[in-house]
Amino acid sequence: MIPGLPELAELEKVLKGLPASARVETLTHVEYKDQRFPIHAISFGSTVPNVPTIGYFAGVHGLERIGTRVAISYLKTLSHLIRWDPSMAYFLSQVRMVFVPLINPVGMYLQSRSNGNGVDLMRNAPVEADKVSRFFLVAGHRISARLPWYRGPLGAPMEVEAKAVCDFVRREIYPSSVSIALDIHSGYGTKDRIWFPFARTTKPFPNLAEVYALKDLLDITYPNHVYEVEPQSLQYTTHGDLWDYLYDEHQKLEGNRLFLPLALELGSWMWVKKNPRQLFSLLGAFNPLLPHRYKRALRRHLTLFDFLLRSVCAGGWARLEPEKKQQLEQDALNLWYGKAA
Repeated sequence: MIPGLPELAELEKVLKGLPASARVETLTHVEYKDQRFPIHAISFGSTVPNVPTIGYFAGVHGLERIGTRVAISYLKTLSHLIRWDPSMAYFLSQVRMVFVPLINPVGMYLQSRSNGNGVDLMRNAPVEADKVSRFFLVAGHRISARLPWYRGPLGAPMEVEAKAVCDFVRREIYPSSVSIALDIHSGYGTKDRIWFPFARTTKPFPNLAEVYALKDLLDITYPNHVYEVEPQSLQYTTHGDLWDYLYDEHQKLEGNRLFLPLALELGSWMWVKKNPRQLFSLLGAFNPLLPHRYKRALRRHLTLFDFLLRSVCAGGWARLEPEKKQQLEQDALNLWYGKAA
């Protein structure tokens, strides 16, 4: 047990109680001073390479502790459902579910956005933004590791944590016929958002039709959901986004496979608006500090997680006839980019 990192302690407690069918591995260890911090991954379901896959990732920024807590909460729920719910056995025979709930343990230990080297892992990939029109530093920089949003030295290998996530995604998600990766964040906005690529450019996303079909399915199935679904670039653009990098890499692979990376951005400014005293806390801009809001955050997104599992298993939204695809793409362009094809 590492003092000062209760999220890791809670995760490792959950791992010990998982059903025997769960596959647990340590992707790597991160060295910091005299301690070694593990990055754990968990897999459930089919081991057939090309089955549909859903992945849940969190904790890439050490200040955003609530994301890791939300992922662990779902992991707990899932571990119990597997034991008593026959429908879960069906889903797991058809799909693969993977988790990396704490990507940046050193950053969380240090109460820092970045890792132990001062690098922002979500600015660390070798991806350059077309244009950064706002939030210059936020977009990623190479000025100094003493400043947040530091990308790391030019030409340096990716950080250990970022490389571990990329290698895991390549192994567990790339071979899938249909896959979604949901990366949980907090620290921006007054509403919960589901972002899809790109972070690096305002150009339309190549799989616009599929993401629009998924959004439409969410709207129809849960018409009172709380999420704003949009391309991340509508808010700001950044360099070095890991999921842009992985999506671009996946696009170059042979085979008719869909990989849709999404970010769940929890609207943490609402917590601050309701409780302004949170601004006087280092973690207050990123996490709910009052117990009832913390519990609400843990349960608020379970419906979304279940929806994504079911949608990946069903897969109809990802297999579109050409005419339907063209129409949905046009609808998406009109909605998010304000233009016709």
